[in-house]
Amino acid sequence: MKLKDARHMSASAQEALRYRVVNAIENGMSKSEASRVFQVSRTAIHHWTKATATEGSKALKAKKRGPRSSSRLLPHQAASSVRLMELQCPDQLGLPFYLWTREAVQQFLAERFGLSVSVWTVGRYLKKWGFTPQKPLRRAYEQDPQAVKQWLETEYPQICHAARCEKAEIHWGDEMGLRSDYQAGRSYGRIGQTPVILGTGKRFGCNLISTLTNRGKLSFKVFTQRFTSAVMIEFLRRLVRQSEQKIFLIVDGHPVHRSRAVRQWLERHAERIRLFFLPSYSPELNPDELLNHDVKANAPLTTTPQ
Repeated sequence: MKLKDARHMSASAQEALRYRVVNAIENGMSKSEASRVFQVSRTAIHHWTKATATEGSKALKAKKRGPRSSSRLLPHQAASSVRLMELQCPDQLGLPFYLWTREAVQQFLAERFGLSVSVWTVGRYLKKWGFTPQKPLRRAYEQDPQAVKQWLETEYPQICHAARCEKAEIHWGDEMGLRSDYQAGRSYGRIGQTPVILGTGKRFGCNLISTLTNRGKLSFKVFTQRFTSAVMIEFLRRLVRQSEQKIFLIVDGHPVHRSRAVRQWLERHAERIRLFFLPSYSPELNPDELLNHDVKANAPLTTTPQ
């Protein structure tokens, strides 16, 4: 019967064998005798004793098996990839992709560094770099970053200071539309069988105008007609009537907000309300957008067919 050599032993058994062989040699056994007794080659014994003399007994410990986990991507290449992924989209770098996917990163590495790797290797790179798949936020390219910075660092602090001096309440305002056939959220279902949600086939919609304070106080109005200056003025009139404090209302640059009729009404009620405008194309600065998202994402889920 052919005996199996030490290469077929487990890592812990190989480690124990190395300790026993080196210990036997240190106690006077010759390498030839140790090779015959322990059934290992003289070459292996020579390497073990040499490593022990240089590094000590820790050189005999079991090491992780398999190929070395070395990256083919050089450190400066990895740093450059991370920087470009954080600052730019694939299409800005001439790639035929709109979002950063594993395939997009794979092609980027091939074109930029001549490195051909699989999508699974790219996935390991992304995990190592701290990247995870996420739903991106949309931001208009027309937005002026300098104007946003100026508003956050200068204009908004001035609004807050003026509100404190005049004992006013800051409101954030916005409008949105809702449709009866809008479907939000997900529902569990069997594989290959898309769940069906019952609802009326008649399409209808409504609009919502609302304001939200920094303390979470909500005011809103639901209407079905088009959003016009008359609707805006009626909402402002109700908002002023139900508030005991002066109102500082922050809104976007919608044409209705800047209309002549609204300006004239505000001038007549300047002691009760003032209007301020956000930078263009900057909805992420308005917390009332979170209310809009919550209504669109969750309100339809709570309705039941009649």
